[in-house]
Amino acid sequence: MPSDLGSEEHDEAFWRDFLTRGDGMERKLRGVLRRIPGAHRCKLCAAPFEGAGAPFMRMLGKRQSGQNPTMCSSCFDFMVRHYGGAEIEVTLMFADIRGSTAMAEAMTPAAFRDRLDRFYRVATEVVFAHDGSVDKFIGDELMAMFYPLLSGNDHVAKAVAAARALLVATGHEEADGPWVPLGAGVHSGVAWVGAVGDASHTELTVVGDTVNVAARLAAAASAGEILVTSSSATTGRLPAGLPATHLELKGKQAPIEVVSLRIGAVVAGQPVGGG
Repeated sequence: MPSDLGSEEHDEAFWRDFLTRGDGMERKLRGVLRRIPGAHRCKLCAAPFEGAGAPFMRMLGKRQSGQNPTMCSSCFDFMVRHYGGAEIEVTLMFADIRGSTAMAEAMTPAAFRDRLDRFYRVATEVVFAHDGSVDKFIGDELMAMFYPLLSGNDHVAKAVAAARALLVATGHEEADGPWVPLGAGVHSGVAWVGAVGDASHTELTVVGDTVNVAARLAAAASAGEILVTSSSATTGRLPAGLPATHLELKGKQAPIEVVSLRIGAVVAGQPVGGG
């Protein structure tokens, strides 16, 4: 993250400008860092914490933060110095493992943990490759966000492309089926994006109803399916003619129109909804 902003007070206008207009050099740097070999990357700048590129990152001051292991020390310090956020247009992509309870019952705990670790690793690589940020993993669910600073103005299209790529990477186009069955949801809208927490543990996160809608779409999707709100499908320039329906989502007063994208064959026996 930028390190030359000084210690002057920054308000919501700063955050809105930073998150929406961003810095061209910041995006270019992130594009370079994500191509450096390594693993367990900073969720903001993509600097690798392990592997061949890690020693060079440490020379640049981008070592894994002791206060928040998902960020490098440089990005964490930026979050602490410029605490706050702003309401901006953002796209959320959730991906949820279908039938995870049955999967866990059929495996040893160690084997199930290994399967989850593989999912986390592949999902992180896919999200970074499509200019997004991994907000968090919640058990068997991925929450990723795409916004102008990282993704440019095409953040909706990049979120949908990331969802497609994730389903392909987890084997949904394979004849034997996926090694982990996923359903995904994509929705864009206004949400609050910024730093939360305190000096001991600060996160860049997103909150608001946009998050809730995307999460509930993922929960409603079946294995191999991506549900996208129709408004986001239009903004993301998805092809016309995709199957559309209205869904009643928990907490929403009116049904929401969504379109459905299928990746590969329908996975027999996999339920709609999580667990």
